[in-house]
Amino acid sequence: MKIAFYAPFKPLGHGTPSGDLAIAQGIVEFLERRGHEISVQSRVRARWIYYRPWLWPGLIRDFLRSMRHLSVSPPDLWLTYHTYYKAPDILGPWVCKCLGIRYVIFQGIYSTKRKKKIKTLPGFFLNREALLRADQVITNKLEDFENLKRIVPHERLAHIPPGIYPEAFGRNRSKGRALRAQWQVSGVPVILTAAMFRDDVKSQGLAWLIRCCSILVAQKVPFLLVIAGSGPMEKKLKAIAEQCIPGHCRFVGKIPRQEMAGFYSAGDLFAFPGIRESLGMVFLEAQSCSLPVVAFDNGGIPEVVDNGTTGLLVPMFHQAAFARALTRLIQDPDLGPGMGRAGAAYIRQRHDLGRNYLLLETLLKRVAFNDLF
Repeated sequence: MKIAFYAPFKPLGHGTPSGDLAIAQGIVEFLERRGHEISVQSRVRARWIYYRPWLWPGLIRDFLRSMRHLSVSPPDLWLTYHTYYKAPDILGPWVCKCLGIRYVIFQGIYSTKRKKKIKTLPGFFLNREALLRADQVITNKLEDFENLKRIVPHERLAHIPPGIYPEAFGRNRSKGRALRAQWQVSGVPVILTAAMFRDDVKSQGLAWLIRCCSILVAQKVPFLLVIAGSGPMEKKLKAIAEQCIPGHCRFVGKIPRQEMAGFYSAGDLFAFPGIRESLGMVFLEAQSCSLPVVAFDNGGIPEVVDNGTTGLLVPMFHQAAFARALTRLIQDPDLGPGMGRAGAAYIRQRHDLGRNYLLLETLLKRVAFNDLF
């Protein structure tokens, strides 16, 4: 298939790594490996675009370019990744309407509460227009799937479980040992965590985790917290660590995604609160590398962590419960490794993108070649 592609929330090639960007790149890479031709139609980031008129000329330019190119060489369909009220897809619906191209959305989001506030009202209607015009809407979140049922006919709606490529995230014991030696780990259990140090829920989650670990220090539970990531909040996070868990924390900087498997291989468990986390790619990656997970029971995390089997999910901001979960995994010699093995199997059974995206390909072919309902 020839596929026109656009990611309005975070376009391909964006400089800031995130789970959202990883999913978009993963979709494109999968489709290209399957022999499909992908043409990126725009790199304009549409976040709050209706309040940022300086972005409009770029979008108009890309609209005219898409109209010109796609009218000469029409694609089999247009695929948009992630449209919602903050970053609605304005480009795709209009190009597809003008040229008669089939229009597909992967990860559409619908929330009626956004029409109740003046600030988000324009985004609500722009996003609603995109969803109504789509020939197929696909989501990887069950919560979004339920919300989308209110506006998208069931025959045009599908759910595909989120995932990763497990072959890229397997436990490498030699790399793990090398990193532990580099970190000067002296036999204590290693708690891993990773996030961008942005001034948002990511850094808030890291700060909360660090403070939570002070309970382990007070209870004389041995551990080393190793934090991967970088960003503007680094200095503040280091200060919190020095104050709350001195001698029990190491910051190792930003690690390229292709090297994260080695990082996970050096740990005994993975912990990150995941405040209002939509999915959390790190939880999938850590489990794939045989690490048990500790996180909040909120957002999309229960969709990617099998509570009680591959990890322990606790109520949001319940410090005592979170600390108990960490302590259980540290002190029980069988629980952590058992959950780790279960996690690796779970990812390969349910969250293998190589398998899950075959359904995506089937749905796209059905739309492209008029095999609609």
